[in-house]
Amino acid sequence: MTEDLKIIDDAIRRVPDFPKPGILFYDITGILVQPKAFKFVLDRMFAIYKDQDIDAIAAVESRGFIFASSLAEKMGVPLILIRKKGKLPGDTFSAKYALEYGEAEIEVHKADVKRGQKVLVIDDLIATGGTLAATKKLIEMGGGTVSDFFGVIGLPDLHYEEVLAPSTVTTLINYAGE
Repeated sequence: MTEDLKIIDDAIRRVPDFPKPGILFYDITGILVQPKAFKFVLDRMFAIYKDQDIDAIAAVESRGFIFASSLAEKMGVPLILIRKKGKLPGDTFSAKYALEYGEAEIEVHKADVKRGQKVLVIDDLIATGGTLAATKKLIEMGGGTVSDFFGVIGLPDLHYEEVLAPSTVTTLINYAGE
């Protein structure tokens, strides 16, 4: 790990056996309570995407909202919210995805995705890629395309890149085999 990434690695809390035994949970709230770490993440995101052709940023509920909203404001592009089923009023596109024990569903307002838009999708952590694959379906239902997936944390041992291929996946820090 590079020295500059140490600021976020030190801020990320590792919570064993959450939300169930055997899971090591990477909690980004430690980044949020440390202004230097939060600023580092936002500055790094802006440096990565400032010169890319992005028309909008989609934020995945809920921790993705934090990072995506800041970047959307700084880049001057619209913020599209990806919410759990039933949380958005009005007409929505909906996509289901598999969970370890069952299924979940996410939605986006139909009016928020524009035909031809190039959309950056942001979440706090990328694990299996299931939620992001469903998000991609939502963007495509509205006529947009996903330009990149971004996560502060990546768990590459869970093979999200295979699930999200051929799209580009960018993470700031990866944890493997912990």
